[in-house]
Amino acid sequence: MDITREELAGMIDHTLLKPTAKREDISGLCAEARGYGFATVCVNPCWVAFCTQELEGSDIKVCSVAGFPLGATRTEVKTYEARKAVEDGAEEIDMVINVGMLLAGEYDAVRVDVRAVVEASRPAHVKVILETGYLTDEEIARACELCKEVGAAFVKTSTGFGPPFEIDHVKIMRKTVGPDMGVKAASGIKDYEKACEVIEAGANRIGASSGIAILEGAPHSPSYEGPGR
Repeated sequence: MDITREELAGMIDHTLLKPTAKREDISGLCAEARGYGFATVCVNPCWVAFCTQELEGSDIKVCSVAGFPLGATRTEVKTYEARKAVEDGAEEIDMVINVGMLLAGEYDAVRVDVRAVVEASRPAHVKVILETGYLTDEEIARACELCKEVGAAFVKTSTGFGPPFEIDHVKIMRKTVGPDMGVKAASGIKDYEKACEVIEAGANRIGASSGIAILEGAPHSPSYEGPGR
């Protein structure tokens, strides 16, 4: 795959969701995002307002999470969390689907849950984390259909706290949602080769805490002038 470092950077959510992250760590994450031109920084809700301030004047968006990492909180809690993050400046929300309800075939409950977060997050875009490592191929496709139906912007493979995704999962997601909806692959993407593999499978966004390491293996565009934009 022929993708430059600059193109790839614009597809990466530069992520720090560890519970041990301190203010200086989050500040460093924002500085790296500015320097390398990542799509977003993805942080826990308590850091959204801080990141919004740190990234003021840049093109880097702030992404946050709702119902993370288990997806088993009440819908009202997810919607409140998402709405507050948007008020603090988040432009993207990664919510976790209720995996147990999905596995039980309680599709109406799943639909209500995702729709509520989508509506509470407007105008921010919502990415729905499916935790595909727990799901069959048929369940992945069904979850994608539900998310598309209620207006989610992306479907996403994993939180990084559950089982890893497989490349075939990304292919199923892309095939199900079609060309006009986003597919985000996250968890275990640590180098350029893996990033290219998931993009070839259909992902157009990558969640990674190893964004800089991923870019180290990518070629520059001819006009590249170095980090610092």
